[in-house]
Amino acid sequence: MGGPEIERLIAELARLPGFGPRAARRAALRLLRQPQARLMPLIAALRDAADAVRPCARCGNLDSVDPCTLCADPRRDQGLVCVVEGVGDLWALERAGVHHGLYHVLGGTLSALSGVGPEDLNAAPLLARVAAGEVREVILALPATVDGATTAHWLTDRLRPHGIAISRVAHGMPMGGALDALDDGTLAAALRARQAV
Repeated sequence: MGGPEIERLIAELARLPGFGPRAARRAALRLLRQPQARLMPLIAALRDAADAVRPCARCGNLDSVDPCTLCADPRRDQGLVCVVEGVGDLWALERAGVHHGLYHVLGGTLSALSGVGPEDLNAAPLLARVAAGEVREVILALPATVDGATTAHWLTDRLRPHGIAISRVAHGMPMGGALDALDDGTLAAALRARQAV
């Protein structure tokens, strides 16, 4: 198909989420057909990101400044912190425009099967912020999985002594979801989280 440079490019692209070998070949071909217009700007953007982007020491978000743009924004509610598993979850909430407070990225969830314990999570900065009196409410926006629930319970046990409000995002029926297409756990969560109309 091509030389080792092309094969290496395809192999690296195939490692990206959502890219399999076929998509990687198509992307590589498109990049290589117009190297000055497509490949060189991508190389520059990747190099700049690798050099400049770091985790925020306060919340764990990725940014080129520390504290990150979100933590430094005075218009955000400084006393409201939404805890998420990863940066992708933070970005999803920001895209939706539904949270106007701060965030905290745990960097994972507790998992006995995967060997992830409390010491592996980025929880210490959150607990320090709460202990310092900077936070009045923590929203736990963790996955609706056994590991997410375990992590939520573990965090709740550590946050409760500080007397702050602790809430969890609702789980259940997605917008446009049909009852017969949902799994039993989602249906159960939807019924438990029902609201008066």
